[in-house]
Amino acid sequence: MHDTPRRAEPHAEPHAEPHAEPRADSHAVLQNASERATAYLDGLRNRPVVPAPEAELRLEALVHPLPQQGVEAAEVLRRLDTIGSPATVATSGGRYFGLVIGGALPATVAASWLATAWDQNACFRWTSPIAATLEDVSLQWMRDLLRMPQDVAGGFVSGASMASFTALAAARHALLARQGWDVEARGLYGAPELRVIVGDEVHVTVLKALSLLGLGRDRVIRVPTDGRGRLRAELLPALDDRTIVCIQAGNVNTGDFDPAAEVCRLAREAGAWVHVDGAFGLWALAHRGFDALTQGFTEADSWATDAHKWLNVPYDSGLVFVRNAGDLRAAMSATAAYLAEGDDAARHPSHYTPESSRRARGVEVWAALLHLGREGVADLVARSCGFARLFAESLSKAGYDILNEVVLNQVLVSFGSAEKTRAVIDALQAEGVCWCGGTVWQGRTAMRISVANWATTEADVALSVEAMLRAARRE
Repeated sequence: MHDTPRRAEPHAEPHAEPHAEPRADSHAVLQNASERATAYLDGLRNRPVVPAPEAELRLEALVHPLPQQGVEAAEVLRRLDTIGSPATVATSGGRYFGLVIGGALPATVAASWLATAWDQNACFRWTSPIAATLEDVSLQWMRDLLRMPQDVAGGFVSGASMASFTALAAARHALLARQGWDVEARGLYGAPELRVIVGDEVHVTVLKALSLLGLGRDRVIRVPTDGRGRLRAELLPALDDRTIVCIQAGNVNTGDFDPAAEVCRLAREAGAWVHVDGAFGLWALAHRGFDALTQGFTEADSWATDAHKWLNVPYDSGLVFVRNAGDLRAAMSATAAYLAEGDDAARHPSHYTPESSRRARGVEVWAALLHLGREGVADLVARSCGFARLFAESLSKAGYDILNEVVLNQVLVSFGSAEKTRAVIDALQAEGVCWCGGTVWQGRTAMRISVANWATTEADVALSVEAMLRAARRE
């Protein structure tokens, strides 16, 4: 048993000397941070995926009034590690299969540490030449890896939610500009009406982006989906040049892909815009073995994805791509007299994202791509999908229903009734060997297994299957 922690007393804490040499102890603090972080990562395989109840209780020690005097850096770090580290969810380990969360490759963690030390503002080229250069290089590599046209523009944002927001802002600009309407200057009051078409399985983040853009999440036209969650292209309404069609690369439940080739063909003929929500599934374009799934997706007008999912870089790291660079820049750029940018022909990062001041997200993406190479990214995708199939085969062999065709990295399993399945999920999460969430797929309650972590091994899958079967036998 652990004693109940006492609320920290601010007046009793060691404090920093305000006039101390600014960098006198920086080396020791940074070295200590490195050692603590390494020890944390080394211990992930030997701890439950979820924090113990007593670890969560200890968080109360961090809740106190702001101290009158500052606390020494070493003490801040000690407190963060000793109280904070045990209260984390071990998403960096190999047995977290919830949501679609990747881990962080060691090379990207190290790159993130260095980038944090640089403390760069990735706004303009002149605020950080290295950040801008690494974005340029990473975008070029990404276009090549994902087989996109070489003049596609891109930006580094916080995640797929903001990537879809940014891409759909570019779509809004482009479609209204064709009607002679400057939406950035005049807003939507009196603007020509746009239509947005989505599949019934549209992800909530796309709807959120539409609501933020004033296009309305409840005004969308929904198209029915098939038994695998794919938009039925034959049921699309007539398209025109005021229409945005949102499709998926990687259904969050089944992992399946909408029929992009047919949708893009119809959209091109009508002058409509196609946006791809590819938060994790877009990375399947890196492996030719998934060509049957990814056919037609490079014909879209914009794409959203997450690097902190299948590329396995630290949070937060999203990517937006838009076919016409002018549409993205027109929707996102802002200028002011005091922001002298120098070479107008150069790519300034802030002209392609909603943010001005932001961290240098391109550093970790560059590090991951350089570290893995083309073959490494393809292998990461293939290995995750292979483990997903192994989960499905093992659970099916044990007599449980797999509800989806495992075409990518997502597995849906039912343990019988809705009550039984929920009880198994609860028991599995409580034990902590691995972590999976629940969902409802076409009327059936299921446990969802998402495999997207470089650290997952065949041994992790075996341990997790054993834990699942153990939970099922108990309930």
